[in-house]
Amino acid sequence: MAFFYTYISKSGFYFVTLKLNHTVYAMKNSVYIVLFIISILVGCTTSKTTTAAPSKPLTTTKSDTIRIANEELKYEVIIVDPGFSSWIYSKAHPRGYHSQSYLENKNRLYVSEWNNRVMQPSRYNPSLYEMNINYDYNVNYGYEVNYLIYNYMIYFQNTYKQKLSGYVPIR
Repeated sequence: MAFFYTYISKSGFYFVTLKLNHTVYAMKNSVYIVLFIISILVGCTTSKTTTAAPSKPLTTTKSDTIRIANEELKYEVIIVDPGFSSWIYSKAHPRGYHSQSYLENKNRLYVSEWNNRVMQPSRYNPSLYEMNINYDYNVNYGYEVNYLIYNYMIYFQNTYKQKLSGYVPIR
């Protein structure tokens, strides 16, 4: 139960005062006390983690561009895709896992389907298939080039939910 009193001070201002019943006032104070105790408990139980300052920075920025060039054969492989460089180090099979002939055969399938999709922008997303891959089947590009092209195709199919040819290993 509350009572309102209005009075005029000597300076002429009107004041409204509220006189509360003692039980309402006591309940209001108990709510504040409970909230204060809860805030102290929450504040004390939050965990703080401290780490020592590392001698080297924890995050190093690597370029998302992988480039391989061979001046004798006059070819250049440039792969620019965010996340591919970290994916190849973390999820790809290590070098030597597949033979060069296996990689070449898979690359023939993947690259031919890729190039088919580049030529059909109305059917396939042109932002995924922007340009042809000039992969000559008669040229021996070596293990490293075939390894990177194969793994990029696996990365591309898994990341963008595409299926170029046959079974796509999930990594």
